[in-house]
Amino acid sequence: MARAIYLLFGFAAYLIFFATFLVLIGFVADYPGLPWTVDLGPAASMPVAIAIDLALIALFGVQHSVMARPAFKAAWTRIVPEAIERSLYVLLASLCLILLYLFWRPLPAVLWSVANPAGAYILWALFGLGWLIVLVSTFLLNHFELFGLQQVWSHGSEEGMPAPEFRTPLFYKHVRHPLYSGFVLAFWATPLMTVGHALLAAGMTVYILIAIVHEERDLVGLFGQEYRDYRQRAGMLIPKFGGGG
Repeated sequence: MARAIYLLFGFAAYLIFFATFLVLIGFVADYPGLPWTVDLGPAASMPVAIAIDLALIALFGVQHSVMARPAFKAAWTRIVPEAIERSLYVLLASLCLILLYLFWRPLPAVLWSVANPAGAYILWALFGLGWLIVLVSTFLLNHFELFGLQQVWSHGSEEGMPAPEFRTPLFYKHVRHPLYSGFVLAFWATPLMTVGHALLAAGMTVYILIAIVHEERDLVGLFGQEYRDYRQRAGMLIPKFGGGG
């Protein structure tokens, strides 16, 4: 019975995440079919808009980073079942993004605008490539574990969850955080950059750089010298070739 409940919760959390992820693409792209985007929403004075938007980015960043730390997980799983810990994390991250969509205050002043069709197409292609890199990167490691489905599926089974394994498939041979690289590319590649869009892109980029520091500390703790050697031969966000190993 518990396994069925956990499965239901895990799949529901995943579906909410996936819908939220699709909306994020449209939000950043300023897709006209959405009721709110990075450049569409309730108006506010510049100081108020900046304060609100930075608070929303910080809320997402703090939740996303703090809840991912091993010490937090160890304490958190004394309260919530371990099988749904990752699904709950994914759900709360999705809710933080939903709050960002709902309460974001646009800053419409234009920083750059690419009128040349070829230039605009190139930037849109880079935008799409960024999101593709994000999605592919999740599958290169373990998409279903990353978003909690494997945990709820394994609960109560004889196999259980496999032990962590250090792997560097495809992108990961040359760049340590291709998922984050994809996000940075997608946030910045746009033919129309407004102040609000730049604030979102810059805020998320800063969060990513901070998150990498904490994640790599955890990975060194988990894999030791193997991960230290990997840091020497692979770039952080930009691919590094010819590093040996």
